[in-house]
Amino acid sequence: MRINRTDLRAFLKNALAEDIGPGDITTGSMVRRTARTSAQLIMREGGVLCGLPVLREIFLLLDRDVRVIVQHREGTRVKSATIIATLEGPARAIFAGERLALNILGRLSGIATLTSRYVAAVGVGGAVILDTRKTTPGLRALEKYAVVIGGGRNHRKGLWDQVLVKDNHIALWRTQTSAHTTSLRDLVEHIRANAGKGIKIEIEVENLHEFKDAITAHPDIILLDNMPRAAIKSAVSFRNQLAAERRQPITKLEASGGITLKNVRAVSRTGVDMISIGALTHSARSLDFSLEVAR
Repeated sequence: MRINRTDLRAFLKNALAEDIGPGDITTGSMVRRTARTSAQLIMREGGVLCGLPVLREIFLLLDRDVRVIVQHREGTRVKSATIIATLEGPARAIFAGERLALNILGRLSGIATLTSRYVAAVGVGGAVILDTRKTTPGLRALEKYAVVIGGGRNHRKGLWDQVLVKDNHIALWRTQTSAHTTSLRDLVEHIRANAGKGIKIEIEVENLHEFKDAITAHPDIILLDNMPRAAIKSAVSFRNQLAAERRQPITKLEASGGITLKNVRAVSRTGVDMISIGALTHSARSLDFSLEVAR
């Protein structure tokens, strides 16, 4: 997922306004307008570095005279106590952007690092690691960008770019049709007729009975929600057999729910194509960064 620069700058302007307000009274009361300084940006703990494009934009917005001299590439895995970049220029601008820069780098690097651990746990040739919509409001684009930097992939960006039928949708559908036995096949066919050409359709199921019902309409993806590994294996086997017999487009299978670093490899070995993990964004711990002025 790429960062839209226009959207990024709008977000950063609001974030800077939130922090600076009418002015940095501490710096303003003791640092001359003409004062210049040099500072080192340090990654205090090891992990995957993420957020350098944002770092540059922060200081471009504050003062184009600030030089950001980066010493490591985006996505690099670095050791603790590593100097990531040097900032040179007007001291007031560097101090004004310090906290926002550290917060963003810490948050995004934390997500990228956690994602990389899941990708490594699955191993080469394993299931694709996906994010979810469980993101921080206002930060979705950046957090999903960090997932990609960590080696994962993005699921849908929002409600607008893919159909994902969840259990509540199914419950309401059956109520609306006044037919509690309405099959998931019927629902998928109804959506296909109404969602628009080219829109991917994904439907969530909770057991093998629902799965076998839904797959007869061959949606693009079936989400196996909180299903035991034995059931997931059976679903994969059934899918593969059905695809071979009918020579129909293969339905991708996605596992989700209760996925941890301890069990993600075992879930991947069931043969599912994708594993979606909300924890990549809602539970990633920010990494520790600091900015130290040269003395």
